[in-house]
Amino acid sequence: MPPPQPLLGGAAPAPARAAPSLLHLLLDTRHRVATARAAAVSSVPASHSSHANDALLLRRAADVADRSAGLTSPHPNFGCVIARPQLNIDSADSWVVGEGFLYAQGTPCAELLAAQVAGEHARGGTAYLNLEPGDCFGDNTAVGSLVQAGITRVVVGLRHPLKHLRGKAIQALRSEGIQVDVVGEDLQSKLFEEALKSCLTVNAPLLYRAAFHVPFSVLKYAMTADGKIAASSGHASWVSGKASRGRVFELRGRSDAVIVGGNTVRFDDPRLTARHVKGHVPVRIVMSQSLNLPEEANLWNVNDAYTIVATQRGARRDFQKKLAMKGVEVVEFDMLNPRNVMSYCYDRGYLAVLWECGGTLAASAISASVIHKVCAFWAPKIIGGSNAPTPVGELGMNQMTQAINLIDVSYEQIDRDMLMSGFIEPIPDLSPIIPSVEEIPSVDPEVSPYEANIISFYKTWDIFGAFSNFSPHPIHMPDENGDYFTWPTVEHYYQAHKFVGVDNPQARDIVQEIKLAKSPEEAARIGRTRQKGFPELVRTDWETTKIDVMYRAIKCKFSTYPHLTNMLLSTAGSVLVEASPHDLFWGGGREGEGLNYLGRLLMQLRSEILGTILASAEVRVIGLQASKSI
Repeated sequence: MPPPQPLLGGAAPAPARAAPSLLHLLLDTRHRVATARAAAVSSVPASHSSHANDALLLRRAADVADRSAGLTSPHPNFGCVIARPQLNIDSADSWVVGEGFLYAQGTPCAELLAAQVAGEHARGGTAYLNLEPGDCFGDNTAVGSLVQAGITRVVVGLRHPLKHLRGKAIQALRSEGIQVDVVGEDLQSKLFEEALKSCLTVNAPLLYRAAFHVPFSVLKYAMTADGKIAASSGHASWVSGKASRGRVFELRGRSDAVIVGGNTVRFDDPRLTARHVKGHVPVRIVMSQSLNLPEEANLWNVNDAYTIVATQRGARRDFQKKLAMKGVEVVEFDMLNPRNVMSYCYDRGYLAVLWECGGTLAASAISASVIHKVCAFWAPKIIGGSNAPTPVGELGMNQMTQAINLIDVSYEQIDRDMLMSGFIEPIPDLSPIIPSVEEIPSVDPEVSPYEANIISFYKTWDIFGAFSNFSPHPIHMPDENGDYFTWPTVEHYYQAHKFVGVDNPQARDIVQEIKLAKSPEEAARIGRTRQKGFPELVRTDWETTKIDVMYRAIKCKFSTYPHLTNMLLSTAGSVLVEASPHDLFWGGGREGEGLNYLGRLLMQLRSEILGTILASAEVRVIGLQASKSI
């Protein structure tokens, strides 16, 4: 379903129709797919009670999947609940013998964790998955964990939305003789509506990103009962109450980035941090056409959170240099607008973005069709003022029939305030892209675009995600004492070695902190912030040594996991590019200006492996020739 055209005047559209629920649209899609599948897998009709139990446990899997929210950067949310029905116990929740969730990209999968908890109790049980398993690591850990645990049935809420992963795990499980029931295809009942809604909601960022090629964007604002977001003077502290502001911190923790405009920086001087959590802190993005911004602002302090300023190419180059000196990243655009900024965020790998901007920028973002959900906090107060700002500026509409309807609307009272949230159509349309059992695509050029002979990789869910430093492949290498230690990821090893060998107890503490980090994201955050905050603790030879440190780590990784070596060799003849648009040392940069050292090291390793294979082949040929001559 293509995005709607911006409503900027002109002829009025057709009268607004009653907006269907987001869930009903998805269910209708599932029904059409199920009836059209020529090779649908037949299943034994289930009773009303078994459907009810399946729905309850599937919803629990979605709830489990959401447990990492706010603790790590947004990622595909996987939850797994393993249950064994017991005749003498009526409560389905009491049947649960194990559950697990993906904590962050680069950490053990939900299925493995649930199977480990369940142990022998998993044998003969049913696994409930909110989302079809999907990874690009070549080892099929999720599927293998369920098979080895003795699972006999799997209930899946949603097929994976990424084309290069969709249907693969389902097919693999069925090929192992496991019964797989997909809601809306093999299981059709109104009892699943709430469970399916939970599965959809917990992975809304991934679904929208896959469908529209922009991050899932939420517009958040707080307004008075008379629709004002500030007084006529611009003063806005505070419109909503403390409890509502706490909820905003939660929204930020679920986002990769928070976006504001120049007016917000000038009038409010916000921090835009998720102060209620110790985990994930989103990037702050300021959109400013002219860079008419204050010399000093809370957002220019990047000790606690990273800041990006998006501006028009060539704007105030002297001020750009001042921001860069403070550690603020400035990104220039030929045409600065919400659509281009969201395309940039998509390339940067973001899944979810929170817009906390004023009315002018909000209207521009809505007109560009990059806002997908609205969260409006209503405060029981009146401020008045004919010139007081409102949440959304001019959209070019002059008739109420042109109004944009929200769907799947919900209301929640938060202390004295009211939170109204709802989705803006269109929603992801899954119907044209769910394949039949026999039609499983292997490559999706839209997800990880590359030209002939160029292969890009970045996030762990990309086609070649296993090449990422964040991939969940532990390596066994020496630590700061020379003792062999199992590092959870290459990123853990790399970040810790910034401080290895420094004769200072603080440096040793930092190494220990990185070793214990729960995810590669946390290891990277600790290493980068400590490097910036305590440069005296970084080893003096780091700039000349870091390439060797990285190469030792990736060499160990690929030698430890043969399937990764095979994946690397499959790229022979192609240029490997780490597609980070902002890391100009390890990545390729936004416009190819990066040094791409990670890609270079992988190609060097590939050449070494190929050279070893060829040398071994030559030795075997010489040996055969010698034996024949004898």
